[in-house]
Amino acid sequence: MPVPKRKTSKSKRDKRRTHQKTKAPAIATCSECGEARLPHHACPSCGNYKGRTAIEVEE
Repeated sequence: MPVPKRKTSKSKRDKRRTHQKTKAPAIATCSECGEARLPHHACPSCGNYKGRTAIEVEE
């Protein structure tokens, strides 16, 4: 089985990893209360999803 002949330098290693970064999550605004929420999820502050109450939220 082939084995590397030389140690991979930090520069070479980091150049290879430049595309492996995480993305910020997409943020949508709730149509009912205007709070930030994840797309395709019920609003955590008011509990609405697609114009109806999906979960009961204690206030």
